[in-house]
Amino acid sequence: MFTDGNAVSLLRSGDEYFPALVRAMHGARSSIYLETYIFADDASGRLVADALIDAALRRVDVRLVVDGFGTKPYLSESLASKLTNGGVQLVLYRKDAFSMSWKRARLRRLHRKLAIIDGSTAFVGGINIIDDQNTPGQTPPRVDFAVCVQGPLLEPIVAAANRLWRVLRVMTISDLPLPTIDIVSYSGSCGAVRAKLALRDNLRFRRQIENAYLAALRVARNEVVIACAYFLPGIRFRHALLAAAGRGVQVTLILQSRVEIRLLHHATKALYGQLLAGGVRIVEYERSFLHAKVAVVDGWWATVGSSNIDPFSLLLAREANVVVRDTAFAQALRNDLSRLESDGGRAVDRETWSRRTRSARVIDWLAYGLVRGMTGLVGTRSDRW
Repeated sequence: MFTDGNAVSLLRSGDEYFPALVRAMHGARSSIYLETYIFADDASGRLVADALIDAALRRVDVRLVVDGFGTKPYLSESLASKLTNGGVQLVLYRKDAFSMSWKRARLRRLHRKLAIIDGSTAFVGGINIIDDQNTPGQTPPRVDFAVCVQGPLLEPIVAAANRLWRVLRVMTISDLPLPTIDIVSYSGSCGAVRAKLALRDNLRFRRQIENAYLAALRVARNEVVIACAYFLPGIRFRHALLAAAGRGVQVTLILQSRVEIRLLHHATKALYGQLLAGGVRIVEYERSFLHAKVAVVDGWWATVGSSNIDPFSLLLAREANVVVRDTAFAQALRNDLSRLESDGGRAVDRETWSRRTRSARVIDWLAYGLVRGMTGLVGTRSDRW
């Protein structure tokens, strides 16, 4: 449900995100609640950790929920101990991620990045607590986005945090006592932006983010621009993209060129031929590590969040996106995406792509088949993917 009267500010990568987040934490009076997939022991991670500890010493209720799989390689025992000894309630989401038993639920990760300060300011986006220069196997800096939100949109954001906190108590993931979280959300008007929170989980909000994209694609008339780190859409999503392009909408996908997860990299490329043939433009970003998960439609609809367009995000993980209907915000994000295209992007030529070697095509389709098979193993409907 969209709400009016919000202030939504676009934050570009860690250079803008971490100063804003830490400044808000230093001003916290009652509570700080932070969820993240990765919390790294690096320059940015220690900066945030110090702000959390400083708040806890001021008797602010500080709660930090990190994913047991995503954070494990990055958060050192020394920094974790420093946080807990400093009064931060640190909780690991699904710490069974590295157990030897096979459980499908282990793949249902906490991938969303969400922070709430005093119930009056929230941060939502794709930026983990990790330095932009910390990009193992990739060229820094990392390209990503988040938003800072004030206004009535805090209501559903706070509700989402409360729901997860209750789940954590029931699941007893941590040995720490987990009293109910008490965040009083601020519902007054702060601006003129119309926005809503779109979630994905395995209970009430299974397809909310995907459906938000599909609704925007159905009404698109002029332009669709999507920038996504991991792009492996299901059948419905591909058909919506092709239908928009077939209506004369200029559909552009900005995808990462650099290989991080080789299997997904090749599986994505298996779809290039169909998309290019259907009139979809594909731009591969080559300059650095693209971690963005954003989109702009017709210069008035935009989304920023944690959800990729792939099976992990749309079928398994907990995700959170902010969807905005505002021309000024959408234009600002569109300008950033234009700069990505012009400064580091390379358009994939349809004719050149069609002349690839048979071995390259076979590798891509084998990867796609393997990913689809793995998707079936975790219990999702293959006819939708």
